[in-house]
Parts: sequence; structure tokens; C-alpha cells
Amino acid sequence: MVDKKSTIFCDIDGTLIKYREFVTYETNPALPIESTIEYITDQFNDGHMILLTTARPEELRRHTELELEMNNIPYHRLIMGIERGPRYLINDLSPKEPGDRAIAINLKRNEGI
Repeated sequence: MVDKKSTIFCDIDGTLIKYREFVTYETNPALPIESTIEYITDQFNDGHMILLTTARPEELRRHTELELEMNNIPYHRLIMGIERGPRYLINDLSPKEPGDRAIAINLKRNEGI
């Protein structure tokens, strides 16, 4: 049987890096949230797909990529400019494999996993 890998969507601000207002990104350093970074790194190293999401505007892409690199946060794709409201994941259920195929984990801001 093939070992199926997961796709993990992970927000950046308040989840991987302590939350700051957009206008302070270039003047205040990114403060890593180590427990979540460790979890994401382990998942990445185990071959799972890591998609980072953020409401940061596209014009902060290069700055965001540098922050992720400086804090050793691995990922496969970075999705910028998503809305700041609730995020929904919609997925199908497999008739051959029981169990949920969409799972949500809500973390308290800045506290990590």
C-alpha cells in the first residue's frame, strides 16, 4: 500500500511568527513561534506538502520569503493576499477510506501548537 501524504495549510502570522500589524513588518523583527515551526518542519521532512497562507498583501512577498528563510521555516508554496475572515476547507469523503479528509486545528494566537 502506498503511504499517502497530507497537505497542510498553515497560516503565518500568529501561527508561525508572532502577530504584528502589516505596517510594522519592515520595522519590527519576526519573532518565531518555535513549537509550530518544529511541527511544520517535521511534517515537511516526512514528505508532507506544506502550503503557507497569509493575508499579507502581495507587495510583501519578498519580505515574507526572507522572514521565512531567516527563521528556517520550510514550505512548498506560499499563498499571499487571502482574506482575513474565517478560512474554510472543503473536501470530499472517500468511499474506500473511512474518516475525515479535512481537518482543522485552531490555535490561540501566538501560542503555537
